[in-house]
Amino acid sequence: MLAGLSVKLAATRAVPLGDVEIRPSPNAWNWPDVYEVENAAQDVTGAVWAKLRGLQDWQGLDVVDIGCGAGFHLPVFAKRARSVLGVEPYRPLVRRARRRLARSRCGDSVRVVRAAAHRLPLQAGSVDLLHARTAYFFGPGCEAGLAEARRVLRSGGALVIIDLDGRSAPYGDWMRADLTGFDPERIERFFASRGFDSFDVETRWEFDDRNSLEAVLRIEFSPPVARRAVESIPGTALPVNYRIRIRREE
Repeated sequence: MLAGLSVKLAATRAVPLGDVEIRPSPNAWNWPDVYEVENAAQDVTGAVWAKLRGLQDWQGLDVVDIGCGAGFHLPVFAKRARSVLGVEPYRPLVRRARRRLARSRCGDSVRVVRAAAHRLPLQAGSVDLLHARTAYFFGPGCEAGLAEARRVLRSGGALVIIDLDGRSAPYGDWMRADLTGFDPERIERFFASRGFDSFDVETRWEFDDRNSLEAVLRIEFSPPVARRAVESIPGTALPVNYRIRIRREE
């Protein structure tokens, strides 16, 4: 699982999706409106997007956003990509993502399907960029998702995994306090051993008001850790570091 794993995920069980099982994402599934606020607050400096473009520009490419949720990032990819596919296992979020696309008027080149990360409804060698951001299906124990990514990528294509850095304060401190056995260095070793290059990105989350910041922290952490986080952050912004991991197919 990724370093950005909500603590509430640790207590959940896999649920069926057809003949496969998926792991719920309690923050986005249970509090989609608050999670929308969280998405809007992330990376206000644009540093994550800038680093991603530098590593793998998607101009004119076929892009898949795995675990796209309510489709927050799909319109950004749609501005430059040849085609964009959002993949999301949770039906209510699929509906939200489709409504977003309708409002955004992205056109027929952008669509959303309900599917699991390790069972993508795609032909082999049909994708240039696979993007997964703060999603829950890569990392130790999730090799099936990585293998599926390799199957669908074209030669020269890239799998990019973007997640919160569990080693860095303050967010990483809260994650380590909440997740028993959570070991960021083990995650680093896992990705390095599977051919990924990883990069640090420093950015900032910034909210419109204090209530929004507190609501987001409460869906990401247990009550004791959320209280500690809220008390330690003055104002409406906090520094957050990310890790961007990329593996290219030969």
